Amino acid sequence: MPRPERLKIAVVGVGNWGLQHARVLAARDDVDFCAVVGRNHERVDRRAAAFGVRGYASIGAMIAAEQPDLVSVSLPNEQHFAPTLELIEAGVPLFVEKPLVFDSGEADRLIAAAAERGLFFAINFNHRFARPVAMARRAIVDGRLGDIVFASWRFGGEGGTSHPFNNLIETQCHGFDMLEFLVGPIASIMAEMTDMTEAGAFRTMALSLRFANGAVGSLIGSYDTSYAYPETHRVEISGTGGRLMIEDTVRRFTFNAAGSETAEIWQAGYFNDRDRSFYLTFDAHMDAVIAALQAGGPPPVHARAGRRALMLAEAAIRSFRTGTRITVEIDSHEPAPPPLPRPAPANP
Repeated sequence: MPRPERLKIAVVGVGNWGLQHARVLAARDDVDFCAVVGRNHERVDRRAAAFGVRGYASIGAMIAAEQPDLVSVSLPNEQHFAPTLELIEAGVPLFVEKPLVFDSGEADRLIAAAAERGLFFAINFNHRFARPVAMARRAIVDGRLGDIVFASWRFGGEGGTSHPFNNLIETQCHGFDMLEFLVGPIASIMAEMTDMTEAGAFRTMALSLRFANGAVGSLIGSYDTSYAYPETHRVEISGTGGRLMIEDTVRRFTFNAAGSETAEIWQAGYFNDRDRSFYLTFDAHMDAVIAALQAGGPPPVHARAGRRALMLAEAAIRSFRTGTRITVEIDSHEPAPPPLPRPAPANP
């Protein structure tokens, strides 16, 4: 059902990325940012005071007092399941961070519980909302690449949780989602991984992919490199009609028609701070989330996309452990329509 024009929204989580959730919501005129929830009382009090909202130590107490229209969830990566299930069982519409969870059984339970209640259940694959990605999707939909022959994704940095396949599940979920968003379903995976920098933790991997449309591809991901390096992220997609590249998610989009030495290049202009900022891809996604919720429609990126990324990660793990190519069941759920590029802001 359609929601009120001004939505009452709370944030669960008071960490660094939870700060981004709070920032985005506090800046919106169509949102009553009402509360934050966390286990650390000092951090909750600081975050609540910083944004002029109420702080709570428990999800249940917050729901009872606030009755929010939406809860935005940003918790440590391996602590998503129990709080998300609690919110679903309370019947609260959700916008959650990636990864959905680390176990497919838990993912299935969350998806089923939300479906039983007819809940709005969105996940923050915000890379889709970068302008170069929107431009890439438009070029593909318009047929400018012809038949896609290969696609590659490379993304590396630092960090990680204690899970042995942390980078694959919590960071390369963006890669799985992006490649399927742009190219189509992945049909099979073969994987190599290494734990040379931390025994038992496979922080770097190289995956060989085959897509359902016949194209082939690769995914390279790592926590053994640095986000400080230029071009720490790069996507290349080539077809019979041309080639496109996405550099550092928001930095640059390039298209070459087949055989042409002349490229079309987009990069943000002097005053276009919005499109050059990675953080503001979250703002663009929230625009779509709020519009969908107010209209009573489906999420722009349903949490099923998080389950799909996890399914692909688990296939890669099975491939690595067995040394075989793993066939992946094709998900019949259609991807959300592509967000169109926003016009650059006018010069002042």
